[in-house]
Amino acid sequence: MVKMKLKKKNNILIIGSGVLGAYLAKELKNNRNNIIITTRKLRKNYYNFKKLNLHSKVKFVKLNILNKEQIKKVIKKFKPTSIYYFAGQSSLVKSLYNAKNTIESNFTGAKNFLNIIKEEKLKTKFFKANSGYIFKSNKKKINLRCKFVNTKNPYIKAQIKAFKLVKMYRENLKINCYNIVFFNIESPLRNNNFFFMKACLAAKNKKKIGIGNLEVIRDFSWAPEIMRGLMHANKIDPCDLIFGSGKGISTRELIKKIFAHEGLDYKKFIKIDNNFFRKEDKKIMISDIEQTIKKLKKFSWKPKTYKNRLIKKMLNSL
Repeated sequence: MVKMKLKKKNNILIIGSGVLGAYLAKELKNNRNNIIITTRKLRKNYYNFKKLNLHSKVKFVKLNILNKEQIKKVIKKFKPTSIYYFAGQSSLVKSLYNAKNTIESNFTGAKNFLNIIKEEKLKTKFFKANSGYIFKSNKKKINLRCKFVNTKNPYIKAQIKAFKLVKMYRENLKINCYNIVFFNIESPLRNNNFFFMKACLAAKNKKKIGIGNLEVIRDFSWAPEIMRGLMHANKIDPCDLIFGSGKGISTRELIKKIFAHEGLDYKKFIKIDNNFFRKEDKKIMISDIEQTIKKLKKFSWKPKTYKNRLIKKMLNSL
């Protein structure tokens, strides 16, 4: 009788225990990988992972991303085939009050990982999450040919530095690293402070909501779908990729549809609040995912959840 040799599981490191890391862990775990989540503080309960029934299926490890020796120990211990860097202070507003932490978490930490991969001559794939806010729109859509914005915002500045760093390590030093540019990614685990979730909760509870500019247009996508695409990106050569729905919807239209789903007139539940008008806000932010779809063509990946379908999924999940 011939014994079949079982395929060895890959160890995959996800830096950060946030929402996106949890959804990515679910996709990767479904493909029989060992998932290690690094976090600043070890806790008994990680809400995002518990909600996705993953808490006992992944390993949590304490890690200071500013400590190169700690990083080196974790990498040597687990020998990950891939590292997904999802750490970083991600609020444009909060970054104005904590610029140091924003730069360290979004840029310095990523640089530490890349330096160790280079020094140890590792073949490990490194994925750095980034934001569509780093680019100027090109014909109403954002693609990788767009120029970087001129900004004083610490978060956007840190992400631009990180994007350039990853590109340099890949092109000049031949490190297997990827820039992954995200737009607004929604899910039932989304923080209540984010607009889409806030609007859904207001409609569900029939409560008023304070909002800013009703005419800005944004690209909203579905977390499980986007993370599935990122999982497939692991199987292609190192490059830069944009992930989003590729579709835009105005704040007015979005909130109108959300309240209409609950049988409500949005005009009775909104209040324009000047505190939500931000200098860094662009009028139009829509992802151009044409190249991403082409690169992932053999995996048949293409976002299908946006606008009405996304609204329905979000509201039905709350």
